[in-house]
Amino acid sequence: MSGGRHFLPLTDAERREMLAAIGAASMEQLFDELPAEVRLKENGLKLPPPLSEMELRAHLGALAAKNMNLQDHPCFLGAGVYDHFIPAVVQHVVGRSEFYTAYTPYQAEISQGLLQSIFEYQTLICRLTGMEAANASLYDGATALAEAALAACSMTRRRKVLVSRSVNPHYRRVLQSYLEGRDCLLLEIPLADGATDFSRLEAMLDGETAALLLQQPNFFGLLEEELEGAAAMAHRHGALLVLSVDPLSLALFRAPAEYGADIATGEGQGLGSPPSFGGPLLGFFAARRELLRRLPGRIVGETVDGEGRRGFVLTLQTREQHIRRERATSNICSNQALNALAAAAYLAAMGPEGLREVAELCLQKAAYAREKIASLEGYAPAFPGVHFKEFAVKLPGSGSRLNRHLLEHGIIGGLDLETYYPELGPAMLFCVTETKTREQIDALARALEGWL
Repeated sequence: MSGGRHFLPLTDAERREMLAAIGAASMEQLFDELPAEVRLKENGLKLPPPLSEMELRAHLGALAAKNMNLQDHPCFLGAGVYDHFIPAVVQHVVGRSEFYTAYTPYQAEISQGLLQSIFEYQTLICRLTGMEAANASLYDGATALAEAALAACSMTRRRKVLVSRSVNPHYRRVLQSYLEGRDCLLLEIPLADGATDFSRLEAMLDGETAALLLQQPNFFGLLEEELEGAAAMAHRHGALLVLSVDPLSLALFRAPAEYGADIATGEGQGLGSPPSFGGPLLGFFAARRELLRRLPGRIVGETVDGEGRRGFVLTLQTREQHIRRERATSNICSNQALNALAAAAYLAAMGPEGLREVAELCLQKAAYAREKIASLEGYAPAFPGVHFKEFAVKLPGSGSRLNRHLLEHGIIGGLDLETYYPELGPAMLFCVTETKTREQIDALARALEGWL
């Protein structure tokens, strides 16, 4: 079953007809290019004998115990997925059966509780970002940024997109994949001390530019300066400014709307969803009112019924399943409703003061860790400036070897930057959130010192 539709298996006649249409003599011929040694032979799948439920539980528990969990092993890895504290009330809310098992509401208006939860989520995202409209969520921060680029191209009827190299490299890869299919030109703005080189930006902007894509704080955790100037430059050429932001940073720093951004996107996993080995994630997307009809995916609106009672509906349907495909703003098929609900519950539970306290702890603890590591011989901060939650460090040796050393000490290290930014040489991106204690940061410093 997919999208609420049922598919029946092919009959032998249909299978033969399809093989003939593609010029294949048999099903086996379709797999000829696979090496013989990796193809499953008849009776080649040797499974162990069956287990009782009790035995199976014990076996699976033993396998799960091999994983390093974040409760017993401090994690200093971020780069887009973060270990933040989640209040118990969040899990209680998302664990309720009416939310936990709910499928995408095709007959949406009968799902008033689910629609209201999405509406509240949209409202909270607008308040965080300062924008006037938000959608019901996207898959992750990467696809949200890519959808923003497509919306800008559609709005301006242009095909050139500029993105800073200080934007998450995974996001840039997804962005490249999206834009290639639309015959768009993607150009990267170079770096200067770990931030966007705005002196180079002026020469790259022109009348063909649809959007300027920046990240705040950027991939290195560094606060980008001159964002208001960048917005003015983009708007002078008729381009849109898209900011990918860390939502928790907005409790301390200015909202995207205050910089003059037209679209704000980002990764909302840190708002109530655990890292869970990298997903599921939550992409948020908010924009100025003028761009409302360019928002991808679903939007929940507030209305009244025939008796004047408050109600909620899916509105401004721009998905390809609802209108003609060629007129759709996006063919994204679903949203992260459960993760969006977690974000709404988290934001409501924390409130403005709670969010600010979390953001301050991230800022202060990351500053302490950065200073502690910088004091060690052979290590140095990669870039100057104000950092939020993450910072890059120059290493005296290979980042991959350092991470193996840290694992031996029960510590999950940072991201090896040499893979993504070879010009930096050996370097690592460390992440310190409010969940890290002084003792854990000191243990990391001792392990780094011991590696030398």
